[in-house]
Amino acid sequence: MMIRRTMAGLTMLAMTVALAGCGEDDEANPPAASTPPAATSASAPAASTPAATPSESAPAATPSDTAPAATTPAAPGNLKIAILPKSINNPYFDASNKGAQKACGEIKATCDYVGPTEATGAAQLEFINTLVQKKYDAIVISAADQAAVAPAMKEAQDAGITVVTYDADVTDDTARSLMIQPSSAELIGRQQVKWALELAGADGGEVAILSAAQTAENQNKWIEFMNDELKKPEYSKLKLVDTVYGDDDAAKSAEKAAGLMQAHPNLKVIISPTTVGIREAAKYISGSNFKGKVQVTGLGLPSEMATYVKDGTANKFGLWNPEDLGYIGVHAAAQVKGGQLKPGPGVKFKAGTFDLEIGEKNVVVVGPPFEFNKENIDNFKF
Repeated sequence: MMIRRTMAGLTMLAMTVALAGCGEDDEANPPAASTPPAATSASAPAASTPAATPSESAPAATPSDTAPAATTPAAPGNLKIAILPKSINNPYFDASNKGAQKACGEIKATCDYVGPTEATGAAQLEFINTLVQKKYDAIVISAADQAAVAPAMKEAQDAGITVVTYDADVTDDTARSLMIQPSSAELIGRQQVKWALELAGADGGEVAILSAAQTAENQNKWIEFMNDELKKPEYSKLKLVDTVYGDDDAAKSAEKAAGLMQAHPNLKVIISPTTVGIREAAKYISGSNFKGKVQVTGLGLPSEMATYVKDGTANKFGLWNPEDLGYIGVHAAAQVKGGQLKPGPGVKFKAGTFDLEIGEKNVVVVGPPFEFNKENIDNFKF
Protein backbone atom coordinates (compact mmCIF):
# COMPACT_ATOMS: atom_id res chain seq x y z
CA MET A 1 0.00 0.00 0.00
CA MET A 2 0.33 10.33 5.70
CA ILE A 3 -0.08 12.29 8.05
CA ARG A 4 1.27 15.56 9.11
CA ARG A 5 2.23 15.92 12.72
CA THR A 6 -0.15 18.82 13.23
CA MET A 7 -3.53 17.63 14.43
CA ALA A 8 -5.36 20.09 12.18
CA GLY A 9 -4.06 18.27 9.11
CA LEU A 10 -5.46 15.02 10.51
CA THR A 11 -8.92 16.14 11.51
CA MET A 12 -11.45 13.38 10.99
CA LEU A 13 -11.56 12.42 7.35
CA ALA A 14 -14.56 10.36 6.30
CA MET A 15 -12.87 7.30 4.73
CA THR A 16 -11.32 3.89 4.88
CA VAL A 17 -7.63 2.28 2.41
CA ALA A 18 -4.87 0.87 0.60
CA LEU A 19 -1.69 2.68 0.51
CA ALA A 20 0.71 2.43 -2.26
CA GLY A 21 -1.12 -0.24 -4.19
CA CYS A 22 0.97 -0.79 -7.26
CA GLY A 23 0.65 -3.14 -10.16
CA GLU A 24 2.88 -5.85 -11.43
CA ASP A 25 2.90 -5.07 -15.13
CA ASP A 26 6.16 -3.57 -16.34
CA GLU A 27 5.50 -3.45 -20.07
CA ALA A 28 6.54 -0.03 -21.29
CA ASN A 29 4.26 0.16 -24.30
CA PRO A 30 1.14 -2.02 -24.36
CA PRO A 31 -1.34 -1.35 -27.20
CA ALA A 32 -3.30 1.88 -27.05
CA ALA A 33 -6.66 1.41 -25.36
CA SER A 34 -10.10 2.60 -26.25
CA THR A 35 -12.30 4.42 -23.76
CA PRO A 36 -12.29 2.35 -20.56
CA PRO A 37 -15.58 0.69 -19.56
CA ALA A 38 -17.91 2.86 -17.49
CA ALA A 39 -17.67 0.38 -14.63
CA THR A 40 -14.03 1.30 -14.10
CA SER A 41 -14.53 4.99 -13.56
CA ALA A 42 -16.10 6.71 -10.61
CA SER A 43 -17.50 10.06 -9.64
CA ALA A 44 -16.31 11.68 -6.44
CA PRO A 45 -18.27 10.52 -3.39
CA ALA A 46 -20.04 13.08 -1.27
CA ALA A 47 -18.06 14.18 1.75
CA SER A 48 -18.44 16.11 4.94
CA THR A 49 -16.45 19.27 5.65
CA PRO A 50 -14.16 18.72 8.67
CA ALA A 51 -12.20 21.68 9.95
CA ALA A 52 -8.89 22.36 8.27
CA THR A 53 -9.15 19.20 6.20
CA PRO A 54 -9.96 19.19 2.47
CA SER A 55 -12.99 16.96 2.09
CA GLU A 56 -15.80 18.66 0.17
CA SER A 57 -16.76 16.99 -3.07
CA ALA A 58 -17.11 19.02 -6.22
CA PRO A 59 -19.63 17.67 -8.75
CA ALA A 60 -18.00 15.35 -11.25
CA ALA A 61 -18.55 16.20 -14.90
CA THR A 62 -18.93 13.92 -17.85
CA PRO A 63 -15.83 13.99 -20.07
CA SER A 64 -16.44 15.55 -23.46
CA ASP A 65 -14.94 14.24 -26.64
CA THR A 66 -15.26 17.68 -28.21
CA ALA A 67 -13.43 19.72 -25.57
CA PRO A 68 -10.73 21.85 -27.21
CA ALA A 69 -7.06 21.22 -26.48
CA ALA A 70 -5.63 23.75 -24.02
CA THR A 71 -2.77 25.41 -25.85
CA THR A 72 -2.58 28.58 -23.74
CA PRO A 73 -2.79 29.13 -19.98
CA ALA A 74 -6.39 28.43 -18.98
CA ALA A 75 -8.43 30.22 -16.36
CA PRO A 76 -8.94 27.95 -13.31
CA GLY A 77 -12.69 27.72 -13.87
CA ASN A 78 -12.14 26.39 -17.42
CA LEU A 79 -9.81 23.57 -16.44
CA LYS A 80 -10.76 19.93 -16.87
CA ILE A 81 -8.67 17.75 -14.56
CA ALA A 82 -8.55 13.95 -14.25
CA ILE A 83 -7.74 12.29 -10.93
CA LEU A 84 -6.22 8.89 -11.81
CA PRO A 85 -5.41 6.65 -8.80
CA LYS A 86 -3.71 3.27 -8.97
CA SER A 87 -7.16 1.77 -8.55
CA ILE A 88 -10.66 2.95 -7.71
CA ASN A 89 -12.90 1.45 -5.03
CA ASN A 90 -9.83 1.75 -2.82
CA PRO A 91 -10.49 3.66 0.42
CA TYR A 92 -7.05 5.28 0.46
CA PHE A 93 -7.44 6.74 -3.01
CA ASP A 94 -11.10 7.56 -2.40
CA ALA A 95 -9.84 9.71 0.48
CA SER A 96 -7.25 11.34 -1.76
CA ASN A 97 -10.05 12.10 -4.20
CA LYS A 98 -12.02 13.90 -1.49
CA GLY A 99 -9.10 16.27 -1.10
CA ALA A 100 -8.83 16.61 -4.87
CA GLN A 101 -12.52 17.44 -5.20
CA LYS A 102 -12.23 20.02 -2.43
CA ALA A 103 -9.44 21.74 -4.38
CA CYS A 104 -11.46 21.51 -7.60
CA GLY A 105 -14.32 23.30 -5.87
CA GLU A 106 -11.99 26.04 -4.69
CA ILE A 107 -10.62 26.74 -8.18
CA LYS A 108 -13.96 26.03 -9.90
CA ALA A 109 -12.46 23.38 -12.16
CA THR A 110 -14.19 20.32 -13.57
CA CYS A 111 -12.65 17.18 -12.09
CA ASP A 112 -13.27 13.52 -12.95
CA TYR A 113 -12.17 10.62 -10.78
CA VAL A 114 -11.36 7.71 -13.10
CA GLY A 115 -9.21 4.62 -12.92
CA PRO A 116 -8.92 0.84 -13.18
CA THR A 117 -10.21 -1.65 -10.63
CA GLU A 118 -6.82 -3.40 -10.60
CA ALA A 119 -3.65 -1.54 -9.69
CA THR A 120 -1.50 -2.33 -12.71
CA GLY A 121 0.47 -0.20 -15.11
CA ALA A 122 -1.24 -1.79 -18.11
CA ALA A 123 -4.67 -0.92 -16.76
CA GLN A 124 -3.66 2.68 -16.08
CA LEU A 125 -2.27 3.07 -19.60
CA GLU A 126 -5.76 2.64 -21.06
CA PHE A 127 -6.99 5.56 -19.00
CA ILE A 128 -4.05 7.82 -19.80
CA ASN A 129 -4.58 7.21 -23.52
CA THR A 130 -8.29 7.99 -23.20
CA LEU A 131 -7.66 11.18 -21.22
CA VAL A 132 -5.28 12.36 -23.94
CA GLN A 133 -7.91 11.64 -26.58
CA LYS A 134 -10.48 13.61 -24.58
CA LYS A 135 -8.09 16.56 -24.30
CA TYR A 136 -7.97 17.02 -20.55
CA ASP A 137 -5.99 19.99 -19.25
CA ALA A 138 -4.27 18.08 -16.43
CA ILE A 139 -3.84 14.58 -15.03
CA VAL A 140 -3.10 14.00 -11.34
CA ILE A 141 -1.91 10.40 -11.14
CA SER A 142 -0.59 7.88 -8.61
CA ALA A 143 1.59 5.64 -10.78
CA ALA A 144 0.79 1.94 -10.47
CA ASP A 145 4.03 1.00 -12.21
CA GLN A 146 7.02 3.30 -11.98
CA ALA A 147 8.32 2.46 -15.44
CA ALA A 148 5.38 1.28 -17.53
CA VAL A 149 3.24 4.43 -17.40
CA ALA A 150 6.02 7.00 -17.90
CA PRO A 151 6.05 6.92 -21.74
CA ALA A 152 2.29 7.52 -21.89
CA MET A 153 2.62 10.36 -19.38
CA LYS A 154 5.25 11.98 -21.60
CA GLU A 155 2.93 11.63 -24.59
CA ALA A 156 0.24 13.37 -22.52
CA GLN A 157 2.65 16.23 -21.84
CA ASP A 158 3.50 16.44 -25.53
CA ALA A 159 -0.24 16.85 -26.16
CA GLY A 160 -0.30 19.89 -23.86
CA ILE A 161 -1.57 18.13 -20.74
CA THR A 162 0.00 18.99 -17.38
CA VAL A 163 0.88 15.83 -15.43
CA VAL A 164 1.40 15.77 -11.65
CA THR A 165 2.06 12.57 -9.71
CA TYR A 166 1.02 11.94 -6.11
CA ASP A 167 1.61 9.08 -3.64
CA ALA A 168 3.76 7.09 -6.12
CA ASP A 169 6.11 8.54 -8.73
CA VAL A 170 7.66 7.28 -11.97
CA THR A 171 11.31 6.51 -12.68
CA ASP A 172 11.53 9.25 -15.31
CA ASP A 173 10.95 12.59 -13.56
CA THR A 174 10.64 14.35 -16.94
CA ALA A 175 7.32 12.53 -17.42
CA ARG A 176 5.60 14.89 -14.96
CA SER A 177 5.81 18.48 -13.76
CA LEU A 178 5.71 17.75 -10.02
CA MET A 179 5.53 14.84 -7.60
CA ILE A 180 3.44 15.35 -4.44
CA GLN A 181 5.15 13.09 -1.93
CA PRO A 182 3.44 12.46 1.43
CA SER A 183 6.69 12.27 3.35
CA SER A 184 10.31 11.56 2.55
CA ALA A 185 11.16 7.98 1.63
CA GLU A 186 13.95 8.00 4.17
CA LEU A 187 11.78 9.14 7.09
CA ILE A 188 9.06 6.63 6.25
CA GLY A 189 11.40 3.68 5.77
CA ARG A 190 13.53 4.26 8.84
CA GLN A 191 10.55 4.97 11.11
CA GLN A 192 8.95 1.60 10.34
CA VAL A 193 12.12 -0.21 11.44
CA LYS A 194 12.12 1.81 14.66
CA TRP A 195 8.57 0.71 15.36
CA ALA A 196 9.57 -2.90 14.64
CA LEU A 197 12.40 -2.72 17.17
CA GLU A 198 10.12 -1.24 19.82
CA LEU A 199 7.54 -3.98 19.22
CA ALA A 200 10.07 -6.81 19.16
CA GLY A 201 11.37 -5.81 22.58
CA ALA A 202 14.80 -5.88 24.17
CA ASP A 203 15.58 -9.39 22.91
CA GLY A 204 14.87 -8.46 19.30
CA GLY A 205 14.11 -11.33 16.94
CA GLU A 206 13.06 -12.08 13.38
CA VAL A 207 11.17 -9.56 11.27
CA ALA A 208 9.73 -9.76 7.76
CA ILE A 209 8.34 -7.28 5.22
CA LEU A 210 4.97 -7.67 3.51
CA SER A 211 4.99 -5.15 0.67
CA ALA A 212 2.57 -4.24 -2.14
CA ALA A 213 3.85 -4.82 -5.69
CA GLN A 214 7.48 -5.48 -6.52
CA THR A 215 7.32 -2.71 -9.16
CA ALA A 216 5.98 -0.04 -6.75
CA GLU A 217 8.40 2.89 -6.72
CA ASN A 218 7.47 4.17 -3.26
CA GLN A 219 7.46 0.71 -1.66
CA ASN A 220 10.89 -0.08 -3.05
CA LYS A 221 12.39 3.18 -1.76
CA TRP A 222 10.97 2.61 1.71
CA ILE A 223 12.31 -0.94 1.78
CA GLU A 224 15.71 0.32 0.66
CA PHE A 225 15.86 2.63 3.69
CA MET A 226 14.52 -0.12 5.96
CA ASN A 227 17.42 -2.34 4.95
CA ASP A 228 19.87 0.51 5.50
CA GLU A 229 18.42 1.28 8.94
CA LEU A 230 18.73 -2.37 9.95
CA LYS A 231 22.50 -2.14 9.42
CA LYS A 232 22.86 0.25 12.37
CA PRO A 233 24.29 -1.19 15.62
CA GLU A 234 21.09 -0.52 17.57
CA TYR A 235 19.27 -3.03 15.36
CA SER A 236 21.80 -5.83 15.75
CA LYS A 237 19.19 -7.99 17.52
CA LEU A 238 16.72 -7.69 14.65
CA LYS A 239 17.03 -10.11 11.75
CA LEU A 240 15.20 -9.52 8.46
CA VAL A 241 14.28 -13.03 7.28
CA ASP A 242 12.01 -12.39 4.29
CA THR A 243 10.38 -9.82 1.99
CA VAL A 244 7.17 -10.83 0.19
CA TYR A 245 4.63 -9.05 -2.00
CA GLY A 246 0.84 -9.11 -1.66
CA ASP A 247 0.18 -6.76 -4.61
CA ASP A 248 -2.32 -4.79 -2.51
CA ASP A 249 -4.79 -7.62 -2.96
CA ALA A 250 -6.59 -8.56 0.26
CA ALA A 251 -6.63 -12.33 -0.27
CA LYS A 252 -3.05 -12.50 -1.55
CA SER A 253 -1.79 -10.28 1.29
CA ALA A 254 -3.45 -12.53 3.90
CA GLU A 255 -1.99 -15.59 2.17
CA LYS A 256 1.49 -14.06 2.17
CA ALA A 257 1.20 -13.11 5.86
CA ALA A 258 0.19 -16.67 6.75
CA GLY A 259 3.06 -18.00 4.66
CA LEU A 260 5.58 -15.82 6.49
CA MET A 261 4.57 -17.21 9.87
CA GLN A 262 4.55 -20.78 8.65
CA ALA A 263 7.99 -20.40 7.05
CA HIS A 264 9.44 -18.53 10.05
CA PRO A 265 8.01 -19.93 13.31
CA ASN A 266 10.15 -17.53 15.38
CA LEU A 267 8.90 -14.44 13.59
CA LYS A 268 8.29 -11.49 15.92
CA VAL A 269 7.17 -8.60 13.68
CA ILE A 270 5.71 -8.13 10.21
CA ILE A 271 6.36 -4.70 8.68
CA SER A 272 3.80 -3.90 6.00
CA PRO A 273 4.22 -0.49 4.31
CA THR A 274 0.82 -0.75 2.62
CA THR A 275 -2.62 -0.30 4.14
CA VAL A 276 -4.01 -3.43 2.51
CA GLY A 277 -1.09 -5.54 3.68
CA ILE A 278 -1.03 -4.30 7.26
CA ARG A 279 -4.80 -4.69 7.61
CA GLU A 280 -4.89 -8.22 6.20
CA ALA A 281 -1.85 -9.35 8.19
CA ALA A 282 -3.35 -8.00 11.42
CA LYS A 283 -6.75 -9.53 10.62
CA TYR A 284 -5.20 -12.94 10.02
CA ILE A 285 -3.03 -12.86 13.12
CA SER A 286 -5.87 -11.60 15.33
CA GLY A 287 -7.92 -14.71 14.55
CA SER A 288 -5.08 -17.23 14.71
CA ASN A 289 -2.85 -18.88 17.28
CA PHE A 290 -0.14 -16.37 16.32
CA LYS A 291 -1.99 -13.65 18.21
CA GLY A 292 0.22 -12.40 21.03
CA LYS A 293 3.29 -13.89 19.36
CA VAL A 294 3.61 -11.81 16.19
CA GLN A 295 3.15 -8.02 16.03
CA VAL A 296 2.25 -6.03 12.93
CA THR A 297 3.40 -2.52 12.09
CA GLY A 298 3.79 -0.38 8.98
CA LEU A 299 1.43 2.03 7.23
CA GLY A 300 -2.33 1.81 7.69
CA LEU A 301 -5.60 3.63 8.23
CA PRO A 302 -6.71 4.29 11.81
CA SER A 303 -10.30 3.30 11.00
CA GLU A 304 -9.19 -0.08 9.67
CA MET A 305 -6.54 -0.75 12.31
CA ALA A 306 -8.28 0.42 15.52
CA THR A 307 -9.58 -3.07 16.34
CA TYR A 308 -6.12 -4.59 16.02
CA VAL A 309 -4.46 -1.83 18.03
CA LYS A 310 -6.95 -2.40 20.84
CA ASP A 311 -6.58 -6.20 20.83
CA GLY A 312 -2.78 -5.93 20.91
CA THR A 313 -2.05 -7.26 17.41
CA ALA A 314 -0.67 -3.97 16.06
CA ASN A 315 0.37 -1.77 18.96
CA LYS A 316 1.79 1.00 16.79
CA PHE A 317 1.86 1.97 13.13
CA GLY A 318 1.69 5.15 11.05
CA LEU A 319 0.44 6.96 7.97
CA TRP A 320 -0.14 10.43 6.57
CA ASN A 321 -3.21 12.37 5.48
CA PRO A 322 -4.15 11.02 2.02
CA GLU A 323 -6.63 13.86 1.44
CA ASP A 324 -3.72 16.31 1.50
CA LEU A 325 -2.13 14.56 -1.50
CA GLY A 326 -5.13 14.95 -3.79
CA TYR A 327 -5.79 18.47 -2.55
CA ILE A 328 -2.25 19.68 -3.19
CA GLY A 329 -1.98 17.73 -6.45
CA VAL A 330 -4.96 19.51 -8.00
CA HIS A 331 -3.90 22.98 -6.84
CA ALA A 332 -0.37 22.39 -8.14
CA ALA A 333 -1.55 21.02 -11.48
CA ALA A 334 -3.87 23.99 -12.00
CA GLN A 335 -1.11 26.49 -11.24
CA VAL A 336 1.37 24.79 -13.56
CA LYS A 337 -1.22 24.56 -16.34
CA GLY A 338 -2.22 28.18 -15.87
CA GLY A 339 1.38 29.39 -15.90
CA GLN A 340 1.32 30.72 -12.34
CA LEU A 341 3.81 28.10 -11.13
CA LYS A 342 7.07 27.26 -12.88
CA PRO A 343 8.45 24.13 -11.16
CA GLY A 344 12.07 24.13 -10.04
CA PRO A 345 14.10 23.24 -6.92
CA GLY A 346 13.73 25.90 -4.23
CA VAL A 347 10.55 27.40 -5.69
CA LYS A 348 7.98 28.13 -2.99
CA PHE A 349 4.26 28.16 -3.68
CA LYS A 350 0.91 28.09 -1.95
CA ALA A 351 -1.51 25.23 -2.65
CA GLY A 352 -4.77 26.20 -1.03
CA THR A 353 -4.09 26.08 2.70
CA PHE A 354 -0.54 24.71 2.30
CA ASP A 355 2.74 26.61 2.04
CA LEU A 356 5.18 24.35 0.22
CA GLU A 357 8.62 24.25 -1.38
CA ILE A 358 9.74 22.25 -4.39
CA GLY A 359 12.77 20.02 -3.84
CA GLU A 360 15.18 18.18 -6.10
CA LYS A 361 13.67 16.52 -9.18
CA ASN A 362 10.60 18.70 -8.58
CA VAL A 363 9.41 16.65 -5.61
CA VAL A 364 7.17 18.34 -3.04
CA VAL A 365 7.29 16.71 0.42
CA VAL A 366 4.12 17.30 2.45
CA GLY A 367 5.29 16.21 5.92
CA PRO A 368 6.63 13.44 8.21
CA PRO A 369 4.79 10.20 9.14
CA PHE A 370 2.64 10.08 12.25
CA GLU A 371 2.38 7.30 14.84
CA PHE A 372 -0.93 5.77 15.88
CA ASN A 373 -1.18 3.78 19.10
CA LYS A 374 -3.64 2.85 21.86
CA GLU A 375 -3.44 6.32 23.38
CA ASN A 376 -4.53 8.21 20.26
CA ILE A 377 -6.22 5.75 17.87
CA ASP A 378 -9.76 6.85 18.83
CA ASN A 379 -8.97 10.45 17.89
CA PHE A 380 -8.89 9.62 14.18
CA LYS A 381 -11.87 8.55 12.10
CA PHE A 382 -10.41 8.06 8.62
